[in-house]
Amino acid sequence: MVRILLVEDDPQVGELVKRFLEKEGLGVAWARTGREALQLVWDAGKPDLVVLDRGLPDMEGLEVLKALRDLDPLLPVLLLTGKADEDSRVEGLLEGADDYLGKPFSLKELLARIKALLRRSGKEGRRRFGPLELDLEGRKAYLEGEPLRLSATEMNLLLALAQTPGRVFSREELLERVWGPEFEGSERVVDAYVRLLRKKLKDDPRAPRFIETVVGMGYRFVGE
Repeated sequence: MVRILLVEDDPQVGELVKRFLEKEGLGVAWARTGREALQLVWDAGKPDLVVLDRGLPDMEGLEVLKALRDLDPLLPVLLLTGKADEDSRVEGLLEGADDYLGKPFSLKELLARIKALLRRSGKEGRRRFGPLELDLEGRKAYLEGEPLRLSATEMNLLLALAQTPGRVFSREELLERVWGPEFEGSERVVDAYVRLLRKKLKDDPRAPRFIETVVGMGYRFVGE
């Protein structure tokens, strides 16, 4: 799941934006101050994108922007501000913001700008499940930041399960999705590849982080 850090001190605006983005399938961490935002980044790791209000109660939004840029020069940042004049917009962009949106704003326009920034950063097609990150478009997987060396079949199986977390797939369904309807082998090949995948994911079947066995039914992706 794409992770958004929302930095907004207005409780009404923050709650509205958070609910809207979560409804659109984005993960949102909400910080009310600049220091809280930076602490979240240090504690929980870098988000995929930051929506940053320029007017914060404890520090100027551009100070937060500079600190974020020091941590990661490529982190996409969308700046929100009530200052609509051209000089303010230019100042924010020169300080390193990737885009700028004046208040009041449309939630649909906010979402469109977020998606555009994610596309430009190559993160729109990525999903994160705890320490596991999947690049759906590039067909790559990373565990704790390190690339996983998966065969084409292992990747197909992982994507088939992970694209619908929580759904139970029977062996027959997975055979058709991964191996194709013409495959004539045993359904037990699914079990064999699940074992291979679990080994590479460092996943314990007794306490699964990712792939859970549903006795008598098949497998489902759990995530974290």
